[in-house]
Amino acid sequence: MNRLQFIGMRFVLFAVFLLVAVLVACVFAPPAQAQSRVAIPEASALYRHRVEQAVADVWGVNASPARLAAQLHQESAWKPNARSPGVGAQGIAQFMPATAKWIAELFPDKLGQFDPWDAQQAILAAAIYDKWLLDRVQPIGYTRMTECTRWNFALRGYNGGEQWLLRDRGLAVANKGDPNSWQSVEKFRTRSVSNHQQNIDYPRRILLMLEPAYIAAGWPGAAVCG
Repeated sequence: MNRLQFIGMRFVLFAVFLLVAVLVACVFAPPAQAQSRVAIPEASALYRHRVEQAVADVWGVNASPARLAAQLHQESAWKPNARSPGVGAQGIAQFMPATAKWIAELFPDKLGQFDPWDAQQAILAAAIYDKWLLDRVQPIGYTRMTECTRWNFALRGYNGGEQWLLRDRGLAVANKGDPNSWQSVEKFRTRSVSNHQQNIDYPRRILLMLEPAYIAAGWPGAAVCG
């Protein structure tokens, strides 16, 4: 091999190495790169104070307003008059009428005559409902449950119903999966494929993409699945 061939071979090897490095970087891109693809609606600024106030009232001053903001983004894109077609969910936090009535009766001191079309009331109700759901998420068996998993399960309950999640966790137990890991429980479903997919996508988007995006945009909080 002459000198020119040797130099050419080294150049080809370097180019291949560089291409592989770029592909690996794309596959394992950190969440921060996904954040740049999230457009924060301008309407969020109108409700930021209320979100921070509700989170502090329900969770304390060290909680994450960015997480509730991410959830409201996912639910309605901050539209107080949003209505879910064919389902009937209402308002900025997309409460079903029956759920709105139930939670108002459960927390009469805080919610009173809760109107899901009232954004100020709905933001507080969403924070209260999240905490109610999170407090009910308990480990099954002896494996460890992370705070990320607890929040994943709570949000799945908000989106699709607590009982469906419990059935999925039970199916995980029956099939030797880990009922205390959100990644494991995702593999088991007790409802239709489309409903299951929508339900597992809901917390993934909130916790893995939207919450980090709101934190990057200056909202207070810490990513629970960071």
